[in-house]
Amino acid sequence: MNCPKRIQILKLYKDLLRYGQQLKLTDKKYFEERIKTEFRKNIGLTDEKDISYNFEKGIIVLIKRAVQ
Repeated sequence: MNCPKRIQILKLYKDLLRYGQQLKLTDKKYFEERIKTEFRKNIGLTDEKDISYNFEKGIIVLIKRAVQ
């Protein structure tokens, strides 16, 4: 996979936050904070492989509808 563009990463961020609001049996606030923490932690990534890996990890959460 090519390195995702900034706009794709922001869309993933918004989609994950929206997904968190739909959760029924999970602490929504915890899920939201976890997403925000992960994105803040990775904001300084410059290596394309690391960026792609984390982007794919987020996509998998949305596809499988499961947090790992």
